[in-house]
Amino acid sequence: MQSVRKLPCPRCGAPALFGPKNKWRPFCSERCKMIDLGLWASESYRVPEQEPAPDQNPGSDPDSPSRSSSR
Repeated sequence: MQSVRKLPCPRCGAPALFGPKNKWRPFCSERCKMIDLGLWASESYRVPEQEPAPDQNPGSDPDSPSRSSSR
């Protein structure tokens, strides 16, 4: 039998069951889930933008083949 882990809710810090019986996981409640969703929707959370490496031109893809053509 597997034990269900309790983790802190990312929103309020209360213990939240991390298992299939908690339909709001990783949150402790629907309220915390909706508060978090609202913060994402209002752009309160942001994914940090990474600065390009000094040896890389902005907008260039280092994995793409070079576009030098012999016309």
